[in-house]
Amino acid sequence: MTKSTSRFIMSRVALLTLSTLVSAGTSPNTCLAYLKYQDNCMGTQFTLLIDHDDEINAETGAKAAFEEAKRLELVFSDYLGDSELSMLSDSSYTMKKQRLSDDLFSVLKHGQGVSRDTNGSFDMTIGQLSRLWRIARFKKTMPSQAKISRAMAMTGYKHLKLFPKTKEARLTLAGIELDLGGIAKGYTADRMLKTLRRHGLSRCIIDAGGDLVIGDPPRKSKGWRIKVGGLERSASPYLELSNCAAATSGDIEQFVILNGKRFSHLIDPFSGLGLTTQAQVTIIAPTGIVADSLASACIVLGIEKSKKYLRNQRQTEAYFMLRNDGQVDLTYIGSD
Repeated sequence: MTKSTSRFIMSRVALLTLSTLVSAGTSPNTCLAYLKYQDNCMGTQFTLLIDHDDEINAETGAKAAFEEAKRLELVFSDYLGDSELSMLSDSSYTMKKQRLSDDLFSVLKHGQGVSRDTNGSFDMTIGQLSRLWRIARFKKTMPSQAKISRAMAMTGYKHLKLFPKTKEARLTLAGIELDLGGIAKGYTADRMLKTLRRHGLSRCIIDAGGDLVIGDPPRKSKGWRIKVGGLERSASPYLELSNCAAATSGDIEQFVILNGKRFSHLIDPFSGLGLTTQAQVTIIAPTGIVADSLASACIVLGIEKSKKYLRNQRQTEAYFMLRNDGQVDLTYIGSD
């Protein structure tokens, strides 16, 4: 989760072009205008699209939603030294219990559940590895095996202990660092939707850097029209969605070439390396925190293990895309 610079922008748009969004769920010849608001948060651009007649009320609600996102950035950021997450990571050297805010405890509790259920395919303790690979991508230099091994030695979700009764946490390995890049944006978008609803703005969609949280459908529509994965030239389907969330994770578009080998920006917690699978998964789930964390887990699990795992996830679907010889193959997984 990177630094961000605030820049609030409002405009009126007739066609959605968010990262995985294309248009409202209307006929191709119908053109509806929506209010669009953008600001930078958590190292990426957040976009709100609102179907509402009162621009003043919509702008007030949008600003309140972005204020909520900025508040949560001070909780979840691993770049800001004074964020609540950074202070928790720093406590690893004393291994003392730390009292947490409701927001941070909720995210860590949910994330630890996903970590246990996936045997560590989702791991919020990869902060040292994340930092190592950020430097590698910036310098375009492969990190040494010694550095990878040292970072791996300071990783492991079982070193994060939570105490639900007191909402405390303790890190039991000195130097371990937390990274919520695979879960925090989804939770933040959930909170933004709640803020918009309080302002009477339920017909909306939130794009948190590619993680979508979707409210009520626009007027005269069954839902917001989404292209799975956002790959315009792929055979992935369009979906009409409302009151749910969609998150995409993968390396089909985001990668770096190091020493002649292609590595994803996503890290495999088991090898300490960037993923090399040339795959992407889009998860449709009831909430942003669920979609975000499951997408992060499933891209590491792969298709076959994800099929078994997602059987126990209610109201959840997955669309896996795998690039083979320039073609993108699509696999659909539905929960039982």
